[in-house]
Amino acid sequence: MGYTNKIWAEMSDSEILRQIGTALKNMRLSQNKTQGQLAESAGLNRWTISQIEKGESVSLTSLIPILRALDSLQILENFSSDEEISPLEYAKLKKQKRKRVRPYPSGSNSLNEELPEW
Repeated sequence: MGYTNKIWAEMSDSEILRQIGTALKNMRLSQNKTQGQLAESAGLNRWTISQIEKGESVSLTSLIPILRALDSLQILENFSSDEEISPLEYAKLKKQKRKRVRPYPSGSNSLNEELPEW
């Protein structure tokens, strides 16, 4: 069977969970690890690994250590939120940036005031 494009939006939640479970199981098997070994390295119990591989719902706090133990945290890259600033916003910020510092606070001996003679 060749490559098939899965359209995630058309899948039910339970189908998505099964796909995630199958993917994790394949990752585990490709690393020649048992469920027990993965559970131990992830700091979870084997039952949790079994549940997620069956497509059962588990918490994100269980998924993250599993991905870490499988050295697959890069999967989460799509969730990063590096905010990019638009060129117009950058120009506005640059314009607002101070160009020099006043030597004295307003109302005190500024350079424009005459100093008393001694």
